[in-house]
Amino acid sequence: MSVSTKWDARYLGPVPHDTSYYAKCMLGGALACGFTHAGITPLDVAKCNMQVNPQKYVGTGASLKLLLKEEGTRGIWKGLGPTFVGYSLQGMFKYGLYEFFKDTYMNAAGEEISEKYKGAIWLAGSSSAEFFADIALCPLEMTKVKIQTSPTGTFPVPFGAALSEMNKLKVETRFPLGSLVPLWSRQIPYTMAKFFFFEKIVQLFYTHVFTNPKDSYSQTTQLGVTFASGYIAGVVCAIVSHPADSMVSLLGKTENKGKSIGTIAGEVGFATLATKGLSTRVVMIGTLTGFQWWIYDTFKATMGMGTTGGK
Repeated sequence: MSVSTKWDARYLGPVPHDTSYYAKCMLGGALACGFTHAGITPLDVAKCNMQVNPQKYVGTGASLKLLLKEEGTRGIWKGLGPTFVGYSLQGMFKYGLYEFFKDTYMNAAGEEISEKYKGAIWLAGSSSAEFFADIALCPLEMTKVKIQTSPTGTFPVPFGAALSEMNKLKVETRFPLGSLVPLWSRQIPYTMAKFFFFEKIVQLFYTHVFTNPKDSYSQTTQLGVTFASGYIAGVVCAIVSHPADSMVSLLGKTENKGKSIGTIAGEVGFATLATKGLSTRVVMIGTLTGFQWWIYDTFKATMGMGTTGGK
C-alpha cells in the first residue's frame, strides 16, 4: 500500500491500516472474545437456565449450586466447546471488520465530516461488522444454548455429538441460522453500544483526565484506560441487549418449539425478557467487555499497533 498525499483514515494511527493490520486485528479479536466467553461459561449456563426456567433457577448463586448438585462440575461447563469456537469466530469478524469498516466509512465521509460525526462512524462501523460476525456465530450459539438448557440426558453434551444432533433436528431447531434474527437483535445493539461507549469513554479519559498526548503515557496507563472504558461500556451493553438475549435462550426451550418470536414474547412479557437474569448478565458482560478490550489492546500494543481510541 503506497502512502497517498490525500487525507486517508488508514494513515491516522501509529501504523498504516493495511491488509496485515486488519488481519492482526482479526486475530486479536478472536483471542479477546474466545477466551473470555469460554472463561465465564458457568455464569452463562446459570443465566440461560434462569431465563428458560425461572421457577427452578432463582438467582445466580442458587442456580450454580443446583447445577453442581444435579450434574456435578460438568453441568456448569456445558457448552464450553461451541462457546469458545463460536465467539472466537465472532470476535475475529467483530474487531477486524470494525477497523476495516471504520476506515472505509471515514474515507467515504471525508476528513471534516468524519471529525464532526465520529459517533456515527463508530455506530456504522460496529453494526456493519456485527452483521457478518453473527452469521459466523449463529450455528455455534444455537448449539451452545441447546446444550445448556436441555434437561440432563435429553441432548448430547460433547461438542461434536451436539453439532451432529443439531444437524439432524434442522426442521425442529431451524439450524444453522434459525436464531439469526434474534441474535442480530441482541448483538447488533450490544456491539453498537460496546464500541460507541468504549470509544467515547476513552475520548473523555484522554480529554479530561489524562490530558497530555496519549503516546506520552505508559502502556500500563493506556491499558488501564482501556479496561475501565471497556467495563463501563459493557454495563450499558448488557442492559441494551438483554431482552433479545433472553429471547435467544427461550427459542432453545423444548416447550417453545415451533412458536414465533412474537408468541413467545407475548407469553413471557417484556418486563421478564428485560429483567430476568439481568443482574448476572451486567456483572458478566461488564467484566467480559473490560477484559476483551484489554486483551485486544494488549495484543495490538504488543504488535506495535497502539491502543484503541484517543482524543
